[in-house]
Amino acid sequence: MNVRPGYERYYVAYGRKTEALYQAIRDAIVSGLVREGMRLPSSRAIAAEYGLSRGAVNQAYDMLYADGYVRTEAGSGTFVSYRPAGASLKKAEQEEDAAPIRLSSWGERLQAAGYAEHNRHRSRLRIDFETNGHARDLFPEAEWKKAMYAEVRGAGGKRNALPGEGYYPLREAIAVQLRRERGIRADASRIVLTNGSMQAIGLLAMLLLSPGDAAVIENPTYGGIVRAVQAAGGRLVPARVDGEGIVPAEWKARLLFVTPTRHFPTGAVLSSDRRKTLLDWASRQGAVVIEDDYDSTFRWSGRPNEPLKAQDREDRVVYIGTFSRTMLGEQRIGYALLPELLVEPFRRAKMLFEPSSSAPEAQRALAAFITSGAYDRHIRRIRRVSGRRLHRLRREMSKRLSRWFTFVDTDAGLHLFAYWLGRPEDYDRLKEACGEQGIGWTDGSRYWVEHMLKGVSDWPDAAGGVDDRSEGPDTRCALFGFAHLGEELIVEGVAGIEAAAIALFGEG
Repeated sequence: MNVRPGYERYYVAYGRKTEALYQAIRDAIVSGLVREGMRLPSSRAIAAEYGLSRGAVNQAYDMLYADGYVRTEAGSGTFVSYRPAGASLKKAEQEEDAAPIRLSSWGERLQAAGYAEHNRHRSRLRIDFETNGHARDLFPEAEWKKAMYAEVRGAGGKRNALPGEGYYPLREAIAVQLRRERGIRADASRIVLTNGSMQAIGLLAMLLLSPGDAAVIENPTYGGIVRAVQAAGGRLVPARVDGEGIVPAEWKARLLFVTPTRHFPTGAVLSSDRRKTLLDWASRQGAVVIEDDYDSTFRWSGRPNEPLKAQDREDRVVYIGTFSRTMLGEQRIGYALLPELLVEPFRRAKMLFEPSSSAPEAQRALAAFITSGAYDRHIRRIRRVSGRRLHRLRREMSKRLSRWFTFVDTDAGLHLFAYWLGRPEDYDRLKEACGEQGIGWTDGSRYWVEHMLKGVSDWPDAAGGVDDRSEGPDTRCALFGFAHLGEELIVEGVAGIEAAAIALFGEG
């Protein structure tokens, strides 16, 4: 128990050590800082801690006992026996009297954006087809630890802090990969490393949106984009998505967030005609396009899809990538490849929050991991093994669940997207029944903007925007991640979902 701040304050007020200690401990008990049943330090320990005589401490303890705040147990010590009555009322009265702390308009918008908690009960699941699962069994831990140990040993505690834009050799390694794997004319000087892709999205929203500015987003979409736009004060312009990705329109906006190589969450790939249409729109509007390429590294068949950035001739596209999917989730290293005119503003914005780039050892180790070829070997292994897991998931889903779900096929990514074919309430019943058996998946309905806005009826509209609400909160859909699950668990999980569905709805 630490009552030093209270003790010193009361000693100034009362000038007597015993009274000051009594008041400090009493204050801690009444306020709930020290709770009922907690054991107080021995008189010897507290006397040594606060520079008091044991007699003064014992006298203070006797006063607390006489007033009913503590009880003693022979051979065990002194324990708090007081439970604050009406503590919440007292707190409310204090808050009523105190002047409120006012947030800035940005702070208020951030509060209003909200952060829904979706993972509270995931630890209870035996088989979880979650979309954020990492294939730890496929990660080359020995090689990665070797790279980290080499960095730590080589540093010897003498490494300088990294600049805000990150470790240059890692940025150069990323540029080489983007040129080789994605066909993007990338230069390390235009790459800024970030703490995951979400940091890049948030900083770009702050840099490019003034309050009231329109930002076009896909619908459905990743919730972090919605929160970033709301916090920046932007107006959300949700755009419909179909089997060929986002449906272009003549939006009156100067910012667009898009996932063209593999739409999140449906997995739709933006058609080549629509890619050209988006770039032409950006040129006419003087707009910036933020391309989030979150998991197209994992391709199972067909030709790789060319990123928008590879077709960007006017330097209007920001390309965001991340290692959060390929490395383990705790390796929060992302990056933004920026247009020339945005490099310095973005670097300054990042340095405001992070003057020195975070995780310097991991950045240096990752650079060595990539240049040694270990990263490419790791990716090839994930593609090989996870490809087999996806094949098994497709086969089991088609055989067992096609009566209730229709699946959107994909040749890339780490999850399958599926629409529910029945009534919304039946989907909810099935998900609950499966959860009781320890089987779960990611609910897709939460990615519709309508769901995130919690029933807001007034849609932010830009002239020419698409207001298509044929799908939304009442559309039931699911995301089934697979890379982190072995084939036996995939079979068992799908069979469990089928059994639950048959129990609820019959053979169908």
